[in-house]
Amino acid sequence: MWQCPKCGRTFRNTNQSHTCGKISTIGEYIAEQPETVRPLLEKIREVIRNAAPDAVEKISWQMPTFWQGENLIHFAAFKNHIGIFPGGEATTFFAERLTDYKTSKGTIQFPLNKSIDYDLIADITKWRVMQAGQK
Repeated sequence: MWQCPKCGRTFRNTNQSHTCGKISTIGEYIAEQPETVRPLLEKIREVIRNAAPDAVEKISWQMPTFWQGENLIHFAAFKNHIGIFPGGEATTFFAERLTDYKTSKGTIQFPLNKSIDYDLIADITKWRVMQAGQK
């Protein structure tokens, strides 16, 4: 077991990536991430903000989230990828454009060693705004 010297939480893996303490804003979440990942997260935040200008930023499930009547999309940094969580129907709807990415129901992984398709993230976000508006 490994214990984080900053927050005291214990983990099975040494130097386990995690967020110390309670994060209440997307800015705080991004600031807690490795320096190399922060610009990518800021760009994703900007892309989502532009695609969903009326959405509210919040933290949900300990992840940056954009909410507009419902959770539209979450994103989070991991050791080797950035995960986008637009819900289960998005991975089916955008399946043809997601062939280069690892996906599971409602999750899309953008590897950190490849360029991120920000246009795809924008399109998924706009689709989620339309979908949320129909409910």
